Amino acid sequence: MTHTALTSEQNALYAALDWLAGQGVDCLLTDQPIDRTVLKIDRPALAAPVNGERTPRPEALPKQAAFLGASQAKAEAIKLAAAANSLEELKAAIESFEGLAIKKTANSTVFSDGNPKAHIMLVGEAPGAEEDLQGKPFVGESGQLLDKIIAAIGISRASERPEQGIYIANILNWRPPGNRTPSPEEVEVSLPFIERHIQLAAPKILILCGGVSAKALLGRNEGVSRLRKTWHEYRPLTPEITASSAIQALATYHPSYLLRTPAQKKLVWSDMLEIAQKIAFNAKNM
Repeated sequence: MTHTALTSEQNALYAALDWLAGQGVDCLLTDQPIDRTVLKIDRPALAAPVNGERTPRPEALPKQAAFLGASQAKAEAIKLAAAANSLEELKAAIESFEGLAIKKTANSTVFSDGNPKAHIMLVGEAPGAEEDLQGKPFVGESGQLLDKIIAAIGISRASERPEQGIYIANILNWRPPGNRTPSPEEVEVSLPFIERHIQLAAPKILILCGGVSAKALLGRNEGVSRLRKTWHEYRPLTPEITASSAIQALATYHPSYLLRTPAQKKLVWSDMLEIAQKIAFNAKNM
């Protein structure tokens, strides 16, 4: 039997229906309007304590996954990121992190793909459905398009040669439900992890793929249409994560955007030519 892949809109609809079902909603429409403000709610009486037992204090309850407030979660992310001295340690730190609720709904922690020694590192936005299942970034339809785009300038994530390879990661390591856009709070909490990720990989060129990635890592409010075509100097925004020198960064459109608006592929091709020229310049001046 052939299964048709769900669109992002269908995924979002199913996520919304799951949430409503979890809230006890069993009917979206009725024949007559209901004024729920005047309904009397029957609340079951609380059971009396047995043999004088007291309700256990919160600290005595079984430990569950605690999802922290944004400020506390970011502080924990900074602490974990700064303590990681290798990509392996950073991956383990991210997998242990419990500061974002999206981790609870995700199947996988999506860390990276490609050659970690590559001269080019690409940072996207967040994993999609296929990435969540496989545990690797850019493996769905958008990833297949990305592979074709970078192959046009002689770059491949499978290449073991640093000058021809690419290393790929995302701002978020977990898929937001329904493939929704990452929230500002999720991006803020995740920033120390991706900044440390970049620092440990130490690429010569950064490709910021999509508006979320470009705005987060450059600390700008403009969209990709304004940020592309210009080389930027990337430095970490988190004070605890320092860099001895800036990395040349170029913003471009996300492949998922190109799938929706194919006419913009010519602009991305222009961006790829800029990157190819930068690669050639760096090779000549090494």
